[in-house]
Amino acid sequence: MPGGRLTYQDRQRIAEGLAEGLTPTEIAARLERPLSTITREVSRNGGPDGYEADKAHRATSERAHRRRPTAVPPARAEASGHNPEAMHDLEEKFTAIMINTGLPRMTARVLTCLYLTDSGSMSAAELVQRLQVSPASISKAIGELEQQELIRRERAPRRRHDRYVIDADAWFRGWMASARQNAALADFARQGAETLGATSPAGARLQDIGEFFEHVGHAMLQAAEQWRQAYVARPTPDGDAA
Repeated sequence: MPGGRLTYQDRQRIAEGLAEGLTPTEIAARLERPLSTITREVSRNGGPDGYEADKAHRATSERAHRRRPTAVPPARAEASGHNPEAMHDLEEKFTAIMINTGLPRMTARVLTCLYLTDSGSMSAAELVQRLQVSPASISKAIGELEQQELIRRERAPRRRHDRYVIDADAWFRGWMASARQNAALADFARQGAETLGATSPAGARLQDIGEFFEHVGHAMLQAAEQWRQAYVARPTPDGDAA
């Protein structure tokens, strides 16, 4: 497959493919490019509905101009020993995946930073320095991640500032929060069906929605509990269970 950066002609073909209704996989095959390259390019330049070749190419050029290739952000010192290019590619792919799950771009970038930092924790100031964005942007992203229970706040002894932590339970907590949302939606739909009457078209529709989310929520809880049991029983390096 061809390597190197996307050209303007590549971006025109991406825009044409999106206009034709092609999937990212089909576009990647047409351009003989990795799927991750196409999804990253589209997600960071307006998404499938807003992608324009001219704007995408100009934005990429501006980002490259702003980037200082010889400078290593201080917050990345912890990643010494890793290949910088490989780390950058990993960050971009992880961020693109998180964006495709529905997270806003800045929220996805913060989550990526926390996951790919060896300590699994950073302060707001460190995130500002690492991502070169405003404190307000970090604060908003942190709020969204806390709301979804994907991170937790920790006040370390003798430290003035909170740290934001990724731990083994992060996705478990997020999954459980989503399961609770599904349960709440199921309850609402059932109540709505009772109000409208199950024999009416709208009532029947809500009844179906309620049954669906009740089933999905129950399956999510079962899967989470199975994971929890497997995780607790998993041996640690010293031979004991976790």
